[in-house]
Amino acid sequence: MTLAPDAAQPGVLPGDPGPDEGAVERLVATALDEDLGPAPGRDVTSQSTIAPTTTGTADLVARADGVLAGLVVVPVVLRQVAARLALAEPTLVVHVPDGSRVARGDVLATLVGPVQVLLVAERTLLNVASRASGVATHTRRWADALEGTGARVLDTRKTTPGLRALEKYAVRCGGGTNKRMGLYDVAMVKDNHVAAAGSVTAAIEAVRARYPDVPIQVEADTRDQALEAVAAGADFLLLDNMPTPVLADVVAAVRAVAPDTELEATGNLTLERAREVATTGVDHLSVGGLTHSSPILDLALDLHA
Repeated sequence: MTLAPDAAQPGVLPGDPGPDEGAVERLVATALDEDLGPAPGRDVTSQSTIAPTTTGTADLVARADGVLAGLVVVPVVLRQVAARLALAEPTLVVHVPDGSRVARGDVLATLVGPVQVLLVAERTLLNVASRASGVATHTRRWADALEGTGARVLDTRKTTPGLRALEKYAVRCGGGTNKRMGLYDVAMVKDNHVAAAGSVTAAIEAVRARYPDVPIQVEADTRDQALEAVAAGADFLLLDNMPTPVLADVVAAVRAVAPDTELEATGNLTLERAREVATTGVDHLSVGGLTHSSPILDLALDLHA
């Protein structure tokens, strides 16, 4: 495997550890099972028409402008496909890493090896990289809209099942910031938890008693809820569905009594409103659409046999 210069993993976002390796291995294995059938599986067309000894070169090409993500998964796809077909693993030369802005026609990477492996790998690697690059491209629009405001765009748990590690990595590639990874690393007290516990304060106290080291965020949709939450010791507030003037008032009220509490706006946020919301003084804008509504970035694998 030929790596990009100075890259610990081929194509990884510079300075980033990349997506969880175990999650990527499972994702690729599942995707190949879908395409080839149960392991080792088969490609009835490629394995009928192309000799195992035939080698070729393929370029991964951008067919639209955007931000690249998911290239780090390509070597995993190539390795797993080669193992299933019992053929040599193609070499990979990465020309631009994840996180790069790319233009239509740019060659992103070059793959050289058995044509059977290249063609069997094609759809899986394109699906993964196109999906991740779409998330990164959409995230970059939000990051650009917030540039200079001091506020950052965050993702949510509204991810595609099985793709969370990849999609959250793609958010980072686009200049966004990951919020919690799951239900295990940050407590999020929402309206249903408050209803079950009896009050915001009771819910916070219950979490703190059982998990004293876990950060607590509270969703608040009124000024009173926000102030009760910070008085009870919430570490973060999620200010939900507030018109801009109301949001600004709540931010000012919270800052007056708990200046270090991190504040996050969410609900009905649009790119057009991004800077307006940021001027209220919130630290973050939480946008589920980064992962649940991003269109893919069109990529192609052009073979030169």
